[in-house]
Amino acid sequence: MSGLPKRLAGLTLGASAFLSLALPACADDFIAILTGGTSGVYYPMGVALSKVFTEKLPGTRPSVQATKASVENLNLVQAGKGELTFTLGDSLAAGWKGDEEAGFRRKLDKLRGVSAIYPNYVQIVASKESGIRTLADLKGKRLSVGAPKSGTELNARAILEAAGLSYKDLSKVEYLPFGESVELMKNRQLDATLQSAGLGVSSIRDLATGTPITVVAIPAAIVDKAGAPFVKQSIPANTYEGQAEPVETAAVVNYLVTRADLSDDLVYRMTKAMFESLPELQAAHSAAKAIDVHKAAEGMPVPLHPGAARYLKENGISVSTP
Repeated sequence: MSGLPKRLAGLTLGASAFLSLALPACADDFIAILTGGTSGVYYPMGVALSKVFTEKLPGTRPSVQATKASVENLNLVQAGKGELTFTLGDSLAAGWKGDEEAGFRRKLDKLRGVSAIYPNYVQIVASKESGIRTLADLKGKRLSVGAPKSGTELNARAILEAAGLSYKDLSKVEYLPFGESVELMKNRQLDATLQSAGLGVSSIRDLATGTPITVVAIPAAIVDKAGAPFVKQSIPANTYEGQAEPVETAAVVNYLVTRADLSDDLVYRMTKAMFESLPELQAAHSAAKAIDVHKAAEGMPVPLHPGAARYLKENGISVSTP
């Protein structure tokens, strides 16, 4: 460029700068997908979503982050540190209200819904040698309730309260992720674990292969007493090794959530890619079989993002756009 006149050189540099700004590669949309512990359901489904976005959404840079799940995820999204997150419905409702006791210092007003996905089943699993057969038997026992103020731990508080129990009734309470809870049970340092997750969660499958277990029922009357957002469900027989009969339990719907400031086009493309790639998500985890576009807006505790609403409307689903 030394041989060019200064004015021409300046024009050339200016044109190069303009062209570089116009190139799509410089405008990649980062999509940080916030999940949960690696032994839960959120994480493998988040990895599957990341692969789908990589293949079907050119101009995006997806990544997956393992987290403490719902409550942490929602706070991160509010702070602009995540573009798409998995969350339990009760945590989402608490975040929208700004429930400080649930882990939210103020109303998370930037949250916008993408879709309901699948129900989380509240799964209480005890070692057979602990003698725990019912919720009442948990009294005086050692129980892991999930990471502090996680969606699972909020579920634990609600279910125990409905059963007339509190943490004070337990001999020991551990606030641990699923995988660590299972390891302590294997080493006989815990009697039971409460895990709010999709059916067939890998941590409980792992436990059941080497440790005789009892899946503890949450009777319908307890679910009714706990109230919304809990619904009555059943863990089918043989979901876990040694579980010969179906077991009554409670469930809470999971949601995918994004931020209000993400472009309508990006959220539309993410929503479309997800629903057009359900076989890939189901291959990652069987819980994804429950994802249904016709139920995407059901019970959504926050406003739908306009981009997600656009996709649902295109599929004949009546939704209100914020």
